[in-house]
Amino acid sequence: MNLPRFAPEDDPGPDFAALLLRRSPGPVQAVPTGPATGVDVRHGTTVVALRFADGVVMAGDRRATEGHSIAHRTMEKVFPADRYSAVAIAGAAGPAVEMVRLFQTQLEHYEKVEGVVLSLEGKANQLSQMVRSHFPMALQGLAVVPLFAGYDLQRGTGRIFNYDVTGGHYEETEHSATGSGGRDARTTIKLGYRPGLARDEAVELAIQALYEAADEDSATGGPDLVRGIYPLVATVTADGFTPVPEDEVATRFASLIERRRAEGRQP
Repeated sequence: MNLPRFAPEDDPGPDFAALLLRRSPGPVQAVPTGPATGVDVRHGTTVVALRFADGVVMAGDRRATEGHSIAHRTMEKVFPADRYSAVAIAGAAGPAVEMVRLFQTQLEHYEKVEGVVLSLEGKANQLSQMVRSHFPMALQGLAVVPLFAGYDLQRGTGRIFNYDVTGGHYEETEHSATGSGGRDARTTIKLGYRPGLARDEAVELAIQALYEAADEDSATGGPDLVRGIYPLVATVTADGFTPVPEDEVATRFASLIERRRAEGRQP
């Protein structure tokens, strides 16, 4: 295999996406989908992020839907972008996962070429460009709407960015949620959020938000006690990306359900 060579004025530098385009020029052909073609595409649904005292918590349910059917029960929607940031996906599952993989590779490529880690704002801008380049596919019904969060080493705090299908990105000061159950999740977080939450309180609130979203939105998967499937939860702090252990998530969901029963409410 021969390594590609570029003239100095044509060198793509640390931009891995630009390198791919230079090696494989030409527009990407979108495949029409939606009601007109009868093609059902797997979609990921609800993901949330909120700040706490030491960083950010990010969580996502595990269900992927295909039309009105459950296509997958254990889909992963929360990924480490690099050591100090995380990305969660909602929308067309296939393109979303590929975008995350390319994003992870882009950040690793930048660090290897430049010898430094890209700033958190730089990472958010890079993801914005990827979402923008995906816009023609979004017009075909394959929209991808990620949620990005991380720990800003320069500011010493957690930060959250949400996106729209055109690539616009907006920083949220406290919390955010997206996907089909995002509205119900945001409402739950608003009612329970306060600045300076401890780690356990933030994890508990994220779990409650996903539970309420699943209760109202059929495309959002709640805890599956029979199969032992629970949403993915992770924290990003000065120590880096850390998944919350599954047994802790299961215990918190069990406690939440017991509280509902004690209150006389259906779990």
